[in-house]
Amino acid sequence: MQKIKSLMTRQGLKSPPESLSDLGAFESLRVPGKEEFRELREQPSDPQAEQELINSIEQVYFSADPFDIVQYELEKLPPVLNLQELEEYRDKLKQQQAAVSKKVADLILEKQPAYVKELERVTSLQTGLQLAAVICTNGRRHLNIAKEGFTQASLGLLANQRKRQLLIGLLKSLRTIKTLQRTDVRLSEMLEEEDYPGAIQLCLECQKAASTFKHYSCISELNSKLQDTLEQIEEQLDVALSKICKNFDINHYTKVQQAYRLLGKTQTAMDQLHMHFTQAIHNTVFQVVLGYVELCAENTDTKFQKLQYKDLCTHVTPDSYIPCLADLCKALWEVMLSYYRTMEWHEKHDSADAASASEGSNVMSTEETNFDRGYIKKKLEHGLTRIWQDVQLKVKTYLLGTDLSIFKYDDFIFVLDIVSRLMQVGEEFCGSKSEVLQESIRKQSINYFKNHHRIRLDELRMFLENETWELCPVKSNFSILQLHEFKFLEQSRSPSVSPSKQPSATSSKPVTLFEQYCSGGNPFEIQANHKDEETEDVLASNGYESDEQEKSAYQEYDSDSDVPEELKRDYVDEQTGDVPVKSVSRETLKSRKKSDYSLNKVNAPILTNTTLNVIRLVGKYMQMMTILKPIAFDVIHCMSQLFDYYLYAIYTFFGRNDSLESTGLGLSSSRLRTTLNRIQESLIDLEVSADPTATLTAAEERKEKVPSPHLNQLVILTSGDTLYGLAERVVATESLVFLAEQFEFLQPHLDAVMPAAKKPFLQQFYSQTVSTASELRKPIYWIVAGKAIDYEQMLLLMANVKWDVKEIMSQHNIYVDALLKEFEQFNKRLNEVSKRVRIPLPVSNILWEHCIRLANRTIVEGYANVKKCSNEGRALMQLDFQQFLTKLEKLTDIRPIPDKEFVETYIKAYYLTENDMERWIKEHREYSTKQLTNLVNVCLGSHINKKARQKLLAAIDDIDRPKR
Repeated sequence: MQKIKSLMTRQGLKSPPESLSDLGAFESLRVPGKEEFRELREQPSDPQAEQELINSIEQVYFSADPFDIVQYELEKLPPVLNLQELEEYRDKLKQQQAAVSKKVADLILEKQPAYVKELERVTSLQTGLQLAAVICTNGRRHLNIAKEGFTQASLGLLANQRKRQLLIGLLKSLRTIKTLQRTDVRLSEMLEEEDYPGAIQLCLECQKAASTFKHYSCISELNSKLQDTLEQIEEQLDVALSKICKNFDINHYTKVQQAYRLLGKTQTAMDQLHMHFTQAIHNTVFQVVLGYVELCAENTDTKFQKLQYKDLCTHVTPDSYIPCLADLCKALWEVMLSYYRTMEWHEKHDSADAASASEGSNVMSTEETNFDRGYIKKKLEHGLTRIWQDVQLKVKTYLLGTDLSIFKYDDFIFVLDIVSRLMQVGEEFCGSKSEVLQESIRKQSINYFKNHHRIRLDELRMFLENETWELCPVKSNFSILQLHEFKFLEQSRSPSVSPSKQPSATSSKPVTLFEQYCSGGNPFEIQANHKDEETEDVLASNGYESDEQEKSAYQEYDSDSDVPEELKRDYVDEQTGDVPVKSVSRETLKSRKKSDYSLNKVNAPILTNTTLNVIRLVGKYMQMMTILKPIAFDVIHCMSQLFDYYLYAIYTFFGRNDSLESTGLGLSSSRLRTTLNRIQESLIDLEVSADPTATLTAAEERKEKVPSPHLNQLVILTSGDTLYGLAERVVATESLVFLAEQFEFLQPHLDAVMPAAKKPFLQQFYSQTVSTASELRKPIYWIVAGKAIDYEQMLLLMANVKWDVKEIMSQHNIYVDALLKEFEQFNKRLNEVSKRVRIPLPVSNILWEHCIRLANRTIVEGYANVKKCSNEGRALMQLDFQQFLTKLEKLTDIRPIPDKEFVETYIKAYYLTENDMERWIKEHREYSTKQLTNLVNVCLGSHINKKARQKLLAAIDDIDRPKR
């Protein structure tokens, strides 16, 4: 019955608390037999109804505690019995019994095959146990037989065999002890071979073996000896580690690191390595400087070895200063390169170790390895800055040991180049900006450069005062990049990398010095001076690049066979019959302009020796600025002073004329005047002698200024035959324009090195100074134009003309022919000058423009001097002016004719009415008071009354009042 309960429990059915045998009190509740089970299963049933009947059985029937069911049911009966209710209750119990019986029958039949199978397994187990019992009985019987058959001899053999095994083990131990006794010889050999990992591995194995045989008395002495040997190995290992600092060798360093890893002292090794690097820097610089000091020392008795490094640096002679500095930086480079390669080694091996550790399974060992690797990485990264600081301090001490002002400029630039290269090494080494070195070299460079610049300004003044403004013949393809001073701009390299060492890498990523020189070489090797090997092929002979070109040019210039006769007639001198303009070929005439006087010259830049010297100075200044960027602003400021002084000198020599501004033509723009005033106030020393009572500040300010230059007495600007020094003026002015163009070309380079905070100064310099160079042409060439033509003579001729004629004239006046003749003579003299100096087209245009403008204004002035004028006289004025324009347009290509409207408007004003004239006077303030007054009094007097005349004169006076 317990099996039945168990089966019901597995099926999730409620089971009665007692076995079904407890229901034996009721016959109706007895356990059914097999036939009854089959019958119950065959009866039709409703599973859901049966399950509900089972669920309706009271919980007490499923309790595990025994109890009296009959007593329980009787106690439930009510006090008053009802037969019908009892029968209904009994039927209910029977239904519950039948449902349980049927469920039990189903479960029994379901588990029947499992029961049969289990029974078979039990039977098989019983059979196996019986067989085992037989085997055990036979074994015991055979053991009894063997026991009775053993003898004393057999036991003796076993004892001897055991003794033999013990003796073999003893012999092996003795041989191991003998090997341990001889280990020191092998260890010495391995140390000589620098096989430190092998030596340590052998020593550790020997110590481990010695601990195994520590029960032997001879081993205690061997243990002590092995410990001493291990300490000796560590000492030699430390010496080997120190060798890494000057000459890194991958195989050597790998052995050393493996040895320290075997010792478990990788962190200690890293601490020792940094100490060795610090010591190596100190010893290296001391030995290098000591070698040069002892080599060049005059007093051999001095014991320089006992001097401190700072004191030792003061004994370096000027001749050996630069080679010593170069060797010093070479030695320090080797130390830093070794440290760089050490870091490279650790980065490579750490990544390999990390990959191998990830495949391993020892978690504790991996964590310890990662900790050591992290410690080494942080130590190496921290050591970068520390080592670079030590290097900077050593080099700074060396630089301060000698006054750099004693060196020539090229030597000083070389020192700066070495230091700048070292700063680049430091920046690539640890990302530092080299504050220590920058500040030290910056102070010395600024002091040196200011003194140098002051001397150069004085030299520039001397050159300008001795300049005769002759053309310096250069080739037509001349470029400042052909000069030695600008070679560094052609080389696409960092300014601190030697050209011969510049890699030809095509990748966009720049190659660092450490990557470049990692396999060999040194960035501080003194390069040979290539100036002797390379020549500056910039000069030409006689303004031509070859004799054949010169001959061809003059042959073409002298040929006049194809010149049109009309052009010849226009240029024929009335008195001499000469043709001022040299003829050229028909093709040339078709393509040329009448104002172009440079056909017989190669289109080469116009510059002088002084201009070339200024350009060379700019190149040298840029070298210093590029090498030492922290002083870029100071250098660019000095470069601007060179340009300022050159511009001021050209203006002072050729353009200063107080009468220019009185013309009211605006020849000097406000920007040009502002620039000249700024230069005069900031750069020009106008005081002839120093004032002893002046303050110190004033003296310092004067010290930074330069006296105003004076024109060379050999330069004659007063001769009409040379057009008042036109050739010299062209050379001077156009050389300034050329210089300005070179500054424009260099602007991107200057802008690249200029500090961001100072870039407004550079922009102001270019916008307010460099761009005004071409504006000097107008005031300088105005002086030539004002003297080249006799405007006074024309006024006299105009004064003799009778303008109050009564009939319209068909013939122009003689003053027009005289004026045109002056222009023809001017054209001829321009051609004569162009034989000496090429006159660029903009220059000739400005000259013609000035002359025409002055001529037109002279014509207006002549008309303003007329005392009487009739309508026919005014028509004659128009006829004269039209004749002048017609002939003039054949002499020049300038269109429109300058101030043409100025004359025509003045002539046409005669026909205006009173009201129109008043408005015209207010709108045309370009005319002088005299010209306006004459127009009212003379020309308009015939057709306006006195009151209207007074009104117009009053209007003129109102306009003139603010000018006073």
